[in-house]
Amino acid sequence: MDNKTILLVEDNLDDVELTLRALKRNNIKNDVTVVNNGAEALDFLFGTGNYTGRDLRIMPTVILLDLKLPKIDGLEVLRRIRANELTKFLPVVILTSSKEEQDIVSGYRLGVNSYVRKPVDFNQFADAVSHLGLYWLLLNESPPF
Repeated sequence: MDNKTILLVEDNLDDVELTLRALKRNNIKNDVTVVNNGAEALDFLFGTGNYTGRDLRIMPTVILLDLKLPKIDGLEVLRRIRANELTKFLPVVILTSSKEEQDIVSGYRLGVNSYVRKPVDFNQFADAVSHLGLYWLLLNESPPF
């Protein structure tokens, strides 16, 4: 299954729109699944809730994960991803506006692959998303699943 997809876990609709525009602007045409809270992200990844019956052999190539999420926060989502055999090797990039040093430390302690602060300026944001997309979708070699 070599369909390279992105799972975007983001509750701010403006940030979702900016991310999708930035990907499109940089000709990153991969499918993006958007979920708006931590519980929905876990349902998607583990085939529960609204995603019951989803083919779990098809996993996202990269997860772009916000930290400040409703229902289940981003660090807990990351903890559960790393604790499960099915998802523990999925690349996870924290993409957040948080400037709290503790969030960075906690993210890396829990096994995040990268921590990126969202730039305020759209052009900088678009560049950051472009670099993330190009690296994780084209350059990075993931373990075979």
